[in-house]
Amino acid sequence: MLKPESFPIDKIYVPVKRRKALKPEVVQEIAESILEIGQQAPILVRPDDDRFVLVEGLHRLEACKALGERAIIGLLVSAEVAHQKTLSPQSATAEAERQKMERLRKLRLEREAAEKLGGAARAVLETEAVRQREHPKTIRNNLKATSSQSGRRTSGSTPRTLSEWVKQRERDGGRY
Repeated sequence: MLKPESFPIDKIYVPVKRRKALKPEVVQEIAESILEIGQQAPILVRPDDDRFVLVEGLHRLEACKALGERAIIGLLVSAEVAHQKTLSPQSATAEAERQKMERLRKLRLEREAAEKLGGAARAVLETEAVRQREHPKTIRNNLKATSSQSGRRTSGSTPRTLSEWVKQRERDGGRY
């Protein structure tokens, strides 16, 4: 079993043939994922004199470079394993890549949903601000009423139902 190690990014050589397969949009998604959850899958490198040659993980390597990282988690494989990887794409590798892309898609959808909710909250606040400008006395009176009512409450929680409200009012000595 191979043990993940940290490799300096500037010591990793990417073959020209492999570099042609680079997709900037995939690098961007992986970089966002690394920022949120960290690097999940190590890259594969093989030793070559005083450097390492990238076997697998071009997009992860480029994402770490884009994030300004100086090192990346990887596995050191032999030249034989590297040769097998280049000859036949293994289904496990393809499945891992598919799962990674699915995870990135879910993260993107969650982020978009959060942005939509943020937009809806901004719209509510803007509507409230407009309403406050149009009817400042009503809001001011409502604020006075709620502050005076809150002073009468002894219970720390607000009632959720009418019967809880009646019980709270009776307990506080108020009329309903």
